[in-house]
Amino acid sequence: MKVLVDATAVPADRGGVGRYVDAVLPALARLDVELVVVAQRRDLALLQELLPTGRVVAASARIVRRPVRLLWEQVGLARLARAERADVLLSPHYTMPWRAGVPVVVTVHDATFFSHPQLHSPLKARFFRAAIRRAVAHAAAVVVPSQATADEVARFTGARADAFHVAYHGVDTTMFHPVDDAERARVRATLGVEGEYVAFLGTLEPRKNVPALVRAWVTAVTDRPQPPALVLAGGRGWDTQVDDALAEVPAHLDARRVGYLPFDDLPGFLSGAAVVAYPSLGEGFGLPVLEAMACGAAVLTSRELSLPEVGGDAVAYTGTGQDEIAAALADLLDDPATRQRLSEAGRARAATFTWDAAARVHLAALQAASRA
Repeated sequence: MKVLVDATAVPADRGGVGRYVDAVLPALARLDVELVVVAQRRDLALLQELLPTGRVVAASARIVRRPVRLLWEQVGLARLARAERADVLLSPHYTMPWRAGVPVVVTVHDATFFSHPQLHSPLKARFFRAAIRRAVAHAAAVVVPSQATADEVARFTGARADAFHVAYHGVDTTMFHPVDDAERARVRATLGVEGEYVAFLGTLEPRKNVPALVRAWVTAVTDRPQPPALVLAGGRGWDTQVDDALAEVPAHLDARRVGYLPFDDLPGFLSGAAVVAYPSLGEGFGLPVLEAMACGAAVLTSRELSLPEVGGDAVAYTGTGQDEIAAALADLLDDPATRQRLSEAGRARAATFTWDAAARVHLAALQAASRA
């Protein structure tokens, strides 16, 4: 089977979509799928290194502007699919050509554009709702990263939930695993943090519920003789309330926003945390939770949408309100034995989420599309 993959929508920071594309494509190649990947020029070298048996081609340099990329997708991508005589086109980020000339498999990562539209800008929510409806109506197969996403998309579009191919994300345990004390100390020194800390990893967008986390952390630690710091890592995002919450932090507490961390620092950051807190209001999957589990972190997360599918009984759960998060966080900080149990259970559960398993589901979707 020859598959053309449109990787042009992958953001420059590689983010969640980039991590998914970078991991699932080599796993697909290991299943003897012939891959031709079209990408933005900045990504050519990386993708060719990841896919030594595949072929990576450059899209027009003009598609760095999103409106141009979307226009190119309708015309240039469809033309390329026909010129390559691809059996299937894989569009891994919601959108697809109207008339591709070949069957299309689309990945829909998230249903919160329907279920939680207030957590997105109105324009973004409208765009992605339309893209998801179009994918469900016109793609030959749709891949989603969780059953919760399948159920929510089905609920809002009228599709059958069993029409989706559920491909859980994987985790690279050669990268994400517990590290030794020296590596933890190195990362802590890089962050400028002394002693214990509570970690958050993710883009600071409204659905991550970071303002509630900041205020909950203040409540949970303010009276402790050695209060752990709070370290927020990830993209700055667009949650304007984060700054307000950080401005309220008492002077004797240490809360810091450190931005993107180098990829190599993530295992030390996650495994070195007393608790990794991720009280999200809704996720399509929740990759930071899985990566933290693989690093042996004690994870505190919510039960919203997909997160219980990821965490199972290997994480601690909280409601999404400030008081609920504060109580759950304080309980974990006071209970080293539970944190150790979660560390061990998290590592064991994380090991069951593999990119090879995800690739097998993608292959089934591609084969189903080719027969459609």
